[in-house]
Amino acid sequence: MIYVFLGGGLGSLCRYGIAKALQPYDYTFPYATLLANILSCIVLGFFVAWSLREGVNDNLKLFFMVGFCGGFSTFSTFSSETFRLFQDGHYAYGLANIAVSVLVCLVAIYVGIRIGKVFLNI
Repeated sequence: MIYVFLGGGLGSLCRYGIAKALQPYDYTFPYATLLANILSCIVLGFFVAWSLREGVNDNLKLFFMVGFCGGFSTFSTFSSETFRLFQDGHYAYGLANIAVSVLVCLVAIYVGIRIGKVFLNI
């Protein structure tokens, strides 16, 4: 549990850092959440590739795949921000957020797996 706790804390801090870095820019679209989710999917894809190749140490899986990626990505914030977009009448942004988030994050998992395969010579 300590690995999940530490990884989740680090992931949450990274997520918060992205939000703070993009805060000065007044966007209607939730770019910070999208960026955090994309990067988390790339990291997760990398560890998926690694675990398929030779198996990742259980502690690394808990730290990165469960903790870090769980703390870094944020489905609840994505859902809340999308709901707010609809509530505020930004229907096109809301639909775009759903479509872009799902499609780009699926591609990001694939990219992470490909990076893992190249990096690990799979």
